[in-house]
Amino acid sequence: MASPFSFFGGFKLTLAHIGRPRVTTSYPQHKRAKQPRQHGRHVLNRYEDGMEKCIGCELCAGVCPVNCIYVRGLDNPPDHPVSPGERYGYVYEINYLRCIHCDLCVEACPTQAITESKMFEFSFTNRADAIYTKAELLVDDQGFPQRLPWEDWREGEAAMTGGWMRATSPSGDAAFEGVVQWTGDLGAGFAPPREASRGTAMTRRLARNRYARCSIVTFSPRTCRLTVAGSRA
Repeated sequence: MASPFSFFGGFKLTLAHIGRPRVTTSYPQHKRAKQPRQHGRHVLNRYEDGMEKCIGCELCAGVCPVNCIYVRGLDNPPDHPVSPGERYGYVYEINYLRCIHCDLCVEACPTQAITESKMFEFSFTNRADAIYTKAELLVDDQGFPQRLPWEDWREGEAAMTGGWMRATSPSGDAAFEGVVQWTGDLGAGFAPPREASRGTAMTRRLARNRYARCSIVTFSPRTCRLTVAGSRA
């Protein structure tokens, strides 16, 4: 027969944790620090001169696995170009009812036009608000993301939205260590050089073999061209 005091055995775990420090936070008044590469709400970046980075190539829409991005490109007006390329993103929409924040659009963009902030806490009262337009995604004149009424922005969530996903050592090639491989953004988006991530020995070996005969290899995000010059005997 069970002891009449066995009932209190169920409180053993509770009593053991009473004196321990709390690990919970008073959300949403207090938030835990987010990871440096947190996948949050997207932003459309500008160059340091204010021109838009999007060239309307629609690669982000093509690579999106859930078809949440809609882009329409248009030729730049000769008298007042919007972007440095021949075309610019005339229509740009993201449906956040579908978006899974996989970040494939960021990796596919050749001009680093679309990147992500650290803000992911936003809710909608109707379906129309969930479809972000270009006017809502494009950074302002200071380079900061637009802050909409239904978004909960906190300090640091809008910082380093541009260029953070670019490696400083392409394909593990040590020759590019410490070299900035992204273009400058307007205002808050510039990312300084950082220590290159250490790739595997196989990756480094393939990179060396690939560019063994090249003396100069440069990539221009504004023109989307890879230039190989010179030859090593």
